[in-house]
Amino acid sequence: MTAIPLLIALTLGAAIAAALRVRGRTTTVFEYEGALKFVRGRLRDELGPGRYRHRATTTLRKEDLRPTLLAVNSQEVLSRDGVAVKASLTATYRIASVRTAVLGATDYKSSLHTELQQALRVAVSSVDVESLLANRAELGAQMLRDVQDAAGRIGLAVDRVAIRDLTLPGELKKIFAQTVKAKQEGLAALERARGETAALRNLANAAQMVERHPQLMQLRLLQVAQQSALTMVVGMPQGATPVPIGERVESKQPE
Repeated sequence: MTAIPLLIALTLGAAIAAALRVRGRTTTVFEYEGALKFVRGRLRDELGPGRYRHRATTTLRKEDLRPTLLAVNSQEVLSRDGVAVKASLTATYRIASVRTAVLGATDYKSSLHTELQQALRVAVSSVDVESLLANRAELGAQMLRDVQDAAGRIGLAVDRVAIRDLTLPGELKKIFAQTVKAKQEGLAALERARGETAALRNLANAAQMVERHPQLMQLRLLQVAQQSALTMVVGMPQGATPVPIGERVESKQPE
């Protein structure tokens, strides 16, 4: 008698397990995601956004397709002229192919990080320190070109690479600061010299005009006196009383 209830229980358990396997699970792939469908470990399909019901033997591997910021922390690299420079960068990438990103590398993010490190070392070591400081924006474009092919092989697309920080040795910082200060002082002295030269040139031109037209001097003196409310005597005979400009003089008729 005890064998029959045991058989019934086993049958019910098997039926419930089969029902659960048929019913399976539900996975939602969002709009910003892509997914790969694996059945018993084999890739069967690449899925877009949607809600999928699948059995327990099926696995959906989801990946975020949105742009991602990746930072490469400070790396000490020797420049072309032998100066130890610490440099760091940031890069923006996105997954271009979910299939290639998942199957082409054990960890695509780590692989891209390594490629960026190599590109940073090549870019810094190919120029001297002065060019490095002056053209840091161009180094980002150079590194972007260097990593695009390697990123494409693992299913990634790199949109932007930029130098974040450049740190020079302490003594070299002081030298560069002094150089910049000397350049600025030289530019200021040059501007002062240019201003003085222009003023002397204007004076020379004015002297030539007065020499050709002497009456201009008297007109200019009258103008200055009028603007300054001064008393100006021009060509007065000896013993005559000067009259301020703008003041009316009344003449008297002889008696």
